[in-house]
This record gives sequence, structure tokens and C-alpha cells, in this order.
Amino acid sequence: MTFQGDGSFGGGRVKTGGGRGKAVAGGGGVVGLLVVLVYVFSNGQVDLGGIAGDGSEPGATGTVGTCTVEQANTDRTCRLSATAYALDTYWESTLTAAGQQFAQPDVQSFSGSVSTGCGGATSASGPFYCPPDATIYLDVSFYDELESRFGGEDGPLAEEYVTAHEYGHHIQNITGVMDKADRGGTGAESDSVRVELQADCYAGMWAGDAASTINPDTGEPYLAPITAEQLKNALGAAAAVGDDHIQEQSGGSVNPDTWTHGSSEERQRWFTRGYEKGTLEACDTFAADSL
Repeated sequence: MTFQGDGSFGGGRVKTGGGRGKAVAGGGGVVGLLVVLVYVFSNGQVDLGGIAGDGSEPGATGTVGTCTVEQANTDRTCRLSATAYALDTYWESTLTAAGQQFAQPDVQSFSGSVSTGCGGATSASGPFYCPPDATIYLDVSFYDELESRFGGEDGPLAEEYVTAHEYGHHIQNITGVMDKADRGGTGAESDSVRVELQADCYAGMWAGDAASTINPDTGEPYLAPITAEQLKNALGAAAAVGDDHIQEQSGGSVNPDTWTHGSSEERQRWFTRGYEKGTLEACDTFAADSL
């Protein structure tokens, strides 16, 4: 989607830096895409499968400064910052209306590798949300890999979908969904898959309302209405990170018993469900008899 208006987005919402030298791929890789990484928790920590930096000192950190609307539409880091602001406004309103308490997640853009409340992670892990420090971590170069390596669609809404999906995990964290779910299991009907598909549905909720969500600083909607091509790109990104597609791209056979995220068709369908229905109740994957 295209950010609109003549205003700007204040700085400080997104942290930058924190890299620890050259990325070293560990146990994440392909299956780490768009997830809370591996849903194996021990004492509140995510098991990152041995992913870590090279042991060098962390790089310089800072924050994304003020970005104009034009920059939000052309620069990926500014788009990430603007998207975070739009998601903040939407979810604060949505959760407040539902009688639930809202708290913003932190957002960090990094390159190479990063230290988190869940342990060390690298860019090879893909974007992820860390519950212990309530932070979304994202290397914007992931979008190039999403398109070139996994056949996903790139474009503004596809990139915003990635952020909105990870933000959906934060909503699950602060509303207690993560605490109740058995995130260590696998399989097409597992809680792990239900957690992922609900985050897709939450991303669809935001996308469906984003052209109506008012930026309090400008009095205008954050985003212009979604075009058919932009929606196609977002659905293409969702399909690219389906378990079946990832297994096929990896050269293996499709095995639903090992799924933790859902099929391409399911990810597209639950995003569309959130986009069209726009309610928390419609996104209750745990109440669904089938996914």
C-alpha cells in the first residue's frame, strides 16, 4: 500500500544496528521465515537452533529518524518505521475497543546478526518476533530473498504484510494466546500452525482497515486504498512462506506432519479472512474445526 499525505512520520520508533559481524547460518535458514523462529521455548527463551553471530562486538545502534511520506514509499527502512506507526494506531484502537490492554512492541532493523532476549540470531533466520523482549527483529534485505529465492512477490504491501504478521505475534503475546498455546508441537492441525495462521489473519485485519486508520499527526488515513495488484503481492508473499512451498523449494517431499506454519493456501486464506471480516473473533484459529 502507498502512504499518503504531505506529512512525515516521527523518528525513534525503529531501532537500527546491533549487528555482530558477518552472519553465520545455523539451524534457522529456510524454516525460520516469518515465524517466532522455532516454537521450542525453554524458560521463556526461544531455541534458535544454534544461530549466533561471530562473537565480535555489537555494531553501532541508533534509531530511524523522521521520514517523509515520500521516503516511506521509496525507502525500506522508512517504510518499516511508517508501518510500525500505522500498526500501533490500529491495534491500540482495536484492542481498546475489545476491552484489552495495549502495549507497543519494539522494532529493530538489523544487518548480519543480532543479540535478542531470545538469544543470538542472524539474517538467515528471517524476520521474527521475540516474546521475552517484546521486539520485532527484521533485516530489510529479507525482501530480496523472499522474491529471488522463494518466489514470493515483492512490493509495498508484501513488505508491510511481513511486518504486520510479526506484529500479530506481539498481539498474541500481550493477549495471552502464546501462553495458552502448545507451541512445541508440529502437524497440520497443531497449535504452532494455529498461532501462525492467526498472525496472518491479524495482518489481514490491519491491511483491510489501513486505508481507514487515521494518522493522528495529519488527520488523514495512513495509506491509500489497496489496489488489486498490491493485494496479489501480499498473497504471493503469504504463499511463498507456506510449509508445503518451503518443503518443495528445499527439494524435499511435502510432509504435513512436520508443519509449524500452515500451507500456502491456508496462509493466503487466513490473511484474506482477516482482510474481509476484520474482527478478532473471525481470526480465532483455535476455535476452528479445520484450518
